[in-house]
Amino acid sequence: MKKTTNKLNSNGKDLTITKDSVIEALRDCYDPCCEDRGISVVDMGLIEDIKVNNRKVDIEILLTTGWCPSVSILFKMMKERIEEFEEVDNVDVKVVWDPVWTMERLSESARKKLTIPLKELIPLKKKQLLEQQQGGK
Repeated sequence: MKKTTNKLNSNGKDLTITKDSVIEALRDCYDPCCEDRGISVVDMGLIEDIKVNNRKVDIEILLTTGWCPSVSILFKMMKERIEEFEEVDNVDVKVVWDPVWTMERLSESARKKLTIPLKELIPLKKKQLLEQQQGGK
């Protein structure tokens, strides 16, 4: 796996990995359910905590549902992305269940990307009502 180097400081030494640099890197990771809309795990509000201890990074994530079929993909994607940093030797990603993920955790940009305009919803609702009337459902 290709390792990326962080920017150098004025002394020419590598900067150590920081929580902020981990968050920025995780903006490249997408929940497979939202990848087509360009919503990262950060914008989804899935990141609960990040701890950096020397060359080890611990990431705690929330799931939108306890039955998330993409959890193994998310783990692998996040782990591989952070392992690209030369300053990182070990990454541990784990699910936490408290607090529970809610839609309030979505970033403003994620909310906009997930909102269906009313002009698109009205025809869907009319179609559903028509099908119910015709099928006696």
